[in-house]
Order: sequence, then C-alpha cells, then structure tokens
Amino acid sequence: MMAGQDTRRPRSARGDTTMVTLSLGGELVGIPTGILREVIEPGTITRVPNASAFCGGLFNVRGAVVPLTDLRIPLRMRISPPTEETRILVLDVVLDGTPAVVGILAEEVHEVTEVSGASLEEVPTVGARWPRHFVEAIGRKGDRFFLIPDLDAIFSEHLSSSEAVVALHA
Repeated sequence: MMAGQDTRRPRSARGDTTMVTLSLGGELVGIPTGILREVIEPGTITRVPNASAFCGGLFNVRGAVVPLTDLRIPLRMRISPPTEETRILVLDVVLDGTPAVVGILAEEVHEVTEVSGASLEEVPTVGARWPRHFVEAIGRKGDRFFLIPDLDAIFSEHLSSSEAVVALHA
C-alpha cells in the first residue's frame, strides 16, 4: 500500500445490498432498492420557473406533488431526449433532515440485482469524468461496472435549495 492511499471503504460496502440498475447518460447506475418506492412512466411534468436544470419540474404521484430531478446534470453525463423506455423512479429520501419523496429520471430501467459489499470499489482518482464527491462507489456485477451515486451529497447541494423543495413543503 502506498503512503497517503485512501483505504476507506465506500459507505455502501457495509454489506450486501439490492440495487436497481438503470441507464443515465449512456452509463449504468445503481440505486438501492431500499429507498425505491416505485417506477412509473413519465406523465405530466410541470416546469418550475427559474429552477435549475437539475430540477426537471414537478409531477403528481397519488395526490402528492413530487420534484423530478435529473442526476445527469450533477454527474456531468450526456443528456438525451426521452424515449419509450424513459421512466421515473420515485424515491424516499431525507432532505435537510426531513423525509421527502423525489423522482429521478432514468433513460431505461434494467434489472434488480444483489450486489456484494466486497464488490464495491472506491471511485478512481484519475480518469473519472464525474465529480468524485457525487459518486459513492463503483459497483461490479460480473463483467459490468456501474456507478452508485451519493444521493445525499447530490440532493443536499442541488435540490434542497431549489424551488421544488419550497413547493413540496408549501
């Protein structure tokens, strides 16, 4: 081991977990199923005036107003228009210490898979094009790799100050 090398394990590496994999910006991404409420087809999305690009608008889930977010923005991923495979993942999260429901846009949802904590790796310090502080770990399943975004970091920096949260708590 080299001096100064980071030997910490990603938070996700505490044990085995179940993840849903999806496509974002041409990359494979894993979201823990423990926070997944449901996967829905995009319906009517109301744009929020003067909101950041990260806040894709507001939509309705069984009478609740939910902010739609686009993880491709903070992760600096390629943006492509919606297709027939585009879905919204409705997630239970905590924003500024308060439980909340948010939606994230997915270009395509692939599968639910078991991921071993031992197969998770730190984000490379060289060559990664995503902001390192927004990626919790790199998951590996067979010969495939996928990003595990740090949703706490992304939402606290991008969503908690957006107009969508104000509308959500109004």
